[in-house]
Amino acid sequence: MNVNKLIRSDCFRYAAQSSWSTMAKQRLMQMGFRYTTVLRKAQAHRGGLLHYWYRLRLLRMSKQTGFQIGYGARIGTGLFIGHRGTVIVNGEARLGSNVNLSPGVVIGQENRGRRKGVPQLGNRVWVGSNAVIVGGIHIGNDVLVAPNAYVNFDVPDHSIVVGNPARVIHRENATEGYCHNQVSDLVPDEEYSVMDGGAR
Repeated sequence: MNVNKLIRSDCFRYAAQSSWSTMAKQRLMQMGFRYTTVLRKAQAHRGGLLHYWYRLRLLRMSKQTGFQIGYGARIGTGLFIGHRGTVIVNGEARLGSNVNLSPGVVIGQENRGRRKGVPQLGNRVWVGSNAVIVGGIHIGNDVLVAPNAYVNFDVPDHSIVVGNPARVIHRENATEGYCHNQVSDLVPDEEYSVMDGGAR
């Protein structure tokens, strides 16, 4: 998917629309969308003057917002960062589609042991404030990570993760009502559409 489609998918998460006028409005109103727009462009330009231009803009925006997402991170459609505040995502992390990140979130690397590595998050993952996800682990689809949870183990699909040390509670439609305005990976060029169903 090209960079413009990715940016449109991010916009849809905020406004349930992705027209050019809506994107312009959301860039003014939503710091999270403004940041992800620059991030997507930095990721799309890996060389030349534009590469350095977007990297510089990303650095300046990180200082303004507290968002620090490594430009090497692979992120699916529809990333949503709803509030300003520290959000740290390792540059080797993998995030699926329709992921929500809250203030204080850390998605980081573990440097030794059997969980050495960086997390991979599935689709429809909501990460609450001050949650920490670390290590070479996999977070499944339709997973809600509660605020202040510390997660350093694999989490299956359709789960709520709470506490420190964390524990897993199975719940169908775990992110229903949390991951709103979801977008599909397979969408027409003209417009994104809300995905139907419970857990989606």
